Amino acid sequence: MSDAEGMDPAVKQTAAERATGVDTDTILKTEGLTKRFGGLTAIDDVDLGIEAGELRCLIGPNGAGKSTMLNLVTGALTPSEGSVYFQGHDITRMDPHERIRRGLSIKFQVPSVYEDLSVRENVRLPVQRLASGDDRDRRIEETLATAGLADKADVTAGVLSHGEQQQLEIAMAAALDPDLLLLDEPVAGMAVDERAEVADRITSMNADLDLAFVVIEHDIDFVARIADHVTVLDQGQIFREGSIEEIRDDPEVRRIYLGGEE
Repeated sequence: MSDAEGMDPAVKQTAAERATGVDTDTILKTEGLTKRFGGLTAIDDVDLGIEAGELRCLIGPNGAGKSTMLNLVTGALTPSEGSVYFQGHDITRMDPHERIRRGLSIKFQVPSVYEDLSVRENVRLPVQRLASGDDRDRRIEETLATAGLADKADVTAGVLSHGEQQQLEIAMAAALDPDLLLLDEPVAGMAVDERAEVADRITSMNADLDLAFVVIEHDIDFVARIADHVTVLDQGQIFREGSIEEIRDDPEVRRIYLGGEE
């Protein structure tokens, strides 16, 4: 049994409050987060903190541990060691649906909209969990506007472009009123103009809704358009953190990720 598993619950809660409670600006914090798959250590003793309203990008070469990190935060995977704190609570072993209820939302790489339903009906599904009547209708219209799809509200979602489906699903995830939204490669497979549109939607939502984001992405130009702060993972560990300018200018980052030479 790990030290974290053996702790008294009251002590763990105190640690959660200290890391992400009301006296801090940090809403998500991992401490000593580790995940092993047999003899492979996919995430190795990671301490990561996300501030309220921040727009953080998580980058790194293939196999760096980015998706595993995301799955540990959302509860899809259970850590081998370490803790995950969110909004003053220890969520390390909390079920994914309970994390969503506490304000943590995620949008995966592949769109999962209901293609046979209209855009408005897709939006209604998450909104009706939070509101009814006039309030529900108002939230639906606001979400359609956030997605930039108000003029396609009655169109069947299956005929939207790939980029529009991604915009729809990001807005649907935001409609749950989260404090932190995790995005897994939101512009994979998109054309350049679609990537620009999604970048604009994310930065607008970050500013207008005061919504924090953690975005996993390979496209460094897209990262440069949106990121407040960048974390580079390599071999399951945090390799560098800084602004996009600092990351781009770092010769070691270029060596492992951007393809440059020292």
